[in-house]
Amino acid sequence: VLHGLHGEDGSVQGLAEVARVPFAGCGILGSATALDKEIAKRLLKEAGLPTARSVTLLPGVAPAFADLQRELGLPLFIKPARQGSSVGVSKVATERDYEAALAEGLKHDSKLLAEEFINGREIECSVLEDANGGLFVSRPGEIVPAESHGFYSYDAKYIDENGAALKVPAELPPEIEGKIREIAAKAFRAVGCDGMARVDFFVTADMRYVVNELNTIPGFTDISMYAKAMAASGVSYAEVIDRLVAHGMARAAGT
Repeated sequence: VLHGLHGEDGSVQGLAEVARVPFAGCGILGSATALDKEIAKRLLKEAGLPTARSVTLLPGVAPAFADLQRELGLPLFIKPARQGSSVGVSKVATERDYEAALAEGLKHDSKLLAEEFINGREIECSVLEDANGGLFVSRPGEIVPAESHGFYSYDAKYIDENGAALKVPAELPPEIEGKIREIAAKAFRAVGCDGMARVDFFVTADMRYVVNELNTIPGFTDISMYAKAMAASGVSYAEVIDRLVAHGMARAAGT
């Protein structure tokens, strides 16, 4: 299991394909597009799927804070376009916050995203592709960050053992759960994924939902959300691994 640049951006996947070494999980295309949040958003929007409003920030052309405030409202988030695990993500409410967020974000990537704040629950679905190309989408799970963190930050994920709680399955009306699972499959296809991914959503109090991002190499222990959501849907951890290996072998045989 590889995370971050080169591990999940298609680089290692490309090396494996060139070397004709079978591998499990997402291939080159989906790995590259999903890790770049700007590109993923473009593809999701093109597919007609709901996403949060955002502005791309490039070196030397970052918009004024007042302009972002008018377009996205406050608070907003600044995040590296090509990082995971909430690395370099900052919540911004003031111009001083904005300056600090730019400095922090640019430590991790030359391209940043400013995104509107969605006041909603963090809901995640696991998607698993079989050797014949069929998709299985798990029941949704919910991440509940501790109030002390404010949002699901890097510290909440990895430093503070009490930083967040998992609720699996998430408590959602059946029709909303069904729609989210349907959109998770569409998002998986729109971004060009294969093998596996976790699709993350925000769901507001009035049951409006947006796709936040796709993670092609999610946390993969037996207590991670990906495995727990699959288990809650009747697919054991061992079965997930068996299906991933079968998918990877079938993909290699077809190239």
